[in-house]
Amino acid sequence: MLGEIRHDWTCEQIESLFALPFQDLIFEAQRIHREHHSPNTVQMSTLLSVKTGACPEDCAYCPQSVRYETGLDRESLLAVGEVVRAAQAAQAAGATRFCMGAAWRTPKKKDMEVMTTMIREVRALGMETCATLGMLTREQAQELRAAGLDYYNHNIDSSPEFYEQIITTREFADRLDTLEAVREAGMNVCCGGIVGMGETLHDRARMLQVLANLPQHPESVPINQLVAVPGTPLADAAPVDPFDFVRMIAVARIVMPASYVRLSAGREAMSDELQALTFLAGANSIFYGEKLLTTGNPDATRDRGLLARLGIAPESERGAAHA
Repeated sequence: MLGEIRHDWTCEQIESLFALPFQDLIFEAQRIHREHHSPNTVQMSTLLSVKTGACPEDCAYCPQSVRYETGLDRESLLAVGEVVRAAQAAQAAGATRFCMGAAWRTPKKKDMEVMTTMIREVRALGMETCATLGMLTREQAQELRAAGLDYYNHNIDSSPEFYEQIITTREFADRLDTLEAVREAGMNVCCGGIVGMGETLHDRARMLQVLANLPQHPESVPINQLVAVPGTPLADAAPVDPFDFVRMIAVARIVMPASYVRLSAGREAMSDELQALTFLAGANSIFYGEKLLTTGNPDATRDRGLLARLGIAPESERGAAHA
């Protein structure tokens, strides 16, 4: 029965959800959403790039790769005090979770020393903490958890079959190894993917199948719409059909009922009406603030105005969802 938490989805079953008439799909997603979450709340996170550019990976979508000329200014690791001030500003604006992202393949020992200090300082503000730092060893995951890190973000990006067309400097299995290390350390997992990179519907279904069939569903599932950045190999990628994007949100909600489904990258280009449809389809988390690592995001005033028009309150103002 749809709405049960399960870990045995077949790709064919997930593809059949995508094939439902649009209104039937949205109805099921909203019904399931209300079973597991407060219907008119959204969890708000702010993401800060604490180290920008010069990443050795070749992810075809990413302007931070050292392999592409995107005009991005490289920045070394920020000072702890600067990060704490940014977290304080995010908290004052309504964010409950502060995410720190660094463009590394994997953090070095000296990087870990600074990151663990950042995590402790942000945690001391009373905010949830999240980080995305690349691949982790089990020892690094344990170290981050000991510092108080609540969530670790490590997206699988796409299906195992399509993955090699987007990234060649690491394997899909490397992503899963990091997720396993994070789980073993006792942290929550933030893991999703990207649509609009040229993948097929089957690839989208396979990506969700991998996530839904993990031993434990990710607590947060960011669904990113590709931001086609000039200078990257995907600069000329065709835009995603808005209804197809809403279907992706709805199917993610159905196969991972208790997870937070986050409307993530690409939101700056979305109309208010499209965003409202994604909330109806089960999205209940957003990144809040004017920048996502290196790409744009709607400003806080616009977000507040849209949520008010829809009668949706930040989770911190209405109480946590009852999932």
